[in-house]
Amino acid sequence: MNTAGHPESTARRGLELTPFRGLRYDPDRVGSLAAVTSPPYDVVVRPDGVHHLQDADPYNIVRLILPQADSPDARNEQAAKTLRRWLSEGVLTTDPEPGLYVYEQRDGEGMLQRGVIGALRVSEPSEGLVLPHEDVMPHVVADRAALMRATSANLEPLLLTYRGNGTAADTTSVIERTIEGPPLLATTTEDGFSHRLWSITDPADLARIQSDLTNRQALIADGHHRWATYRRLRAEHTAPSPWDYGLVLLVDTARYPLRVRAIHRLLHGVPVPEALAALDGLFRVRRLDVPLAEALETLADAACVGNAYLLAGDGAFHLVDRPDAALLTRTVPTDRPAAWRTLDATVLHATLLAHVWHIPEDDPTRIAYIHDTAATVGKAERDGGTAVLMHPVREDVVRDLARQGVTMPRKSTSFGPKPASGLVLRTLDL
Repeated sequence: MNTAGHPESTARRGLELTPFRGLRYDPDRVGSLAAVTSPPYDVVVRPDGVHHLQDADPYNIVRLILPQADSPDARNEQAAKTLRRWLSEGVLTTDPEPGLYVYEQRDGEGMLQRGVIGALRVSEPSEGLVLPHEDVMPHVVADRAALMRATSANLEPLLLTYRGNGTAADTTSVIERTIEGPPLLATTTEDGFSHRLWSITDPADLARIQSDLTNRQALIADGHHRWATYRRLRAEHTAPSPWDYGLVLLVDTARYPLRVRAIHRLLHGVPVPEALAALDGLFRVRRLDVPLAEALETLADAACVGNAYLLAGDGAFHLVDRPDAALLTRTVPTDRPAAWRTLDATVLHATLLAHVWHIPEDDPTRIAYIHDTAATVGKAERDGGTAVLMHPVREDVVRDLARQGVTMPRKSTSFGPKPASGLVLRTLDL
């Protein structure tokens, strides 16, 4: 590994978002732009979601972000060959000049998000510019790094947020002026979200955005593993190189607040009765014979008081709350702030997974992390496992802990809406 080109820096250079020549689907070569998109790789429920997306269109981006083969090396080689073939066939084409991209998502319930996609300089943790709030799983970082090496591409942007002034600052003014023109693409995906993309190539507009972002600090809302991957790959290449940058979507949450949702757990091979039996005398357990929506309301009420979870998979919901105080004292580390020690995710990982159920949090054969609530319950019922449903954490708690340098347990939050994969890619060969 060559790190000579990347000495640890303590100088604050600011967020550096640079233009790039986006790689995009030629709409004349695919069935529809909606049919070739995908949720981010870690949101796709496997294998069901992968098969559904592959069937949607032969050029669906899932064939690049989640290639299917018998071994990791074969998967990555397949993704690289697929990308090269699509480029040679003109299925994917490169925009003629570098630019930043305004990306808009809108749903039918009034949710509107706009941000800027660009290549962000990969900074060192000591610079304090990009704040993680969750731990990562090393095997996932290794997997993503191998895929990026094989394809020499950033296949999907991660989601970063920052807090602007809440006014029409330079970035916002450029965004709002840009969307008055015709978009490069517009499509509506099957989840009901409409997506539009514009390019920004005017030097003055690019300079305004870059000047504005110099004074900002970003929080990783979604994509901790991809950011860790960017950092690993940057360290492997002598500077300067295209690997000094990674594809991101930056959203000003003072202007466009995100939704914060929970990420749920699926315990493989653990039937609900077995999971509940282990809680005897340690947590209060109440059976709820109600629909999912009502069960989640009950969970929300309980989470206002203390740590609470829903267990499902046997046709009912079981509210698990009121943990034994002595149990928490024995199992939850005391070397971090109270706001961290009392997180539902902290108690889940430090107490339930490690000491009650004895399930390693990073063993994919024992536990899965799923964003969709109904999908988590459905898979538990089909597979005979246990779904552990979580209540979301507030964004201000996440941001405050991140600013203190305290990371939350892995897969603690799900910020959204997440950018659709497949609308714009970045190849590092250009």
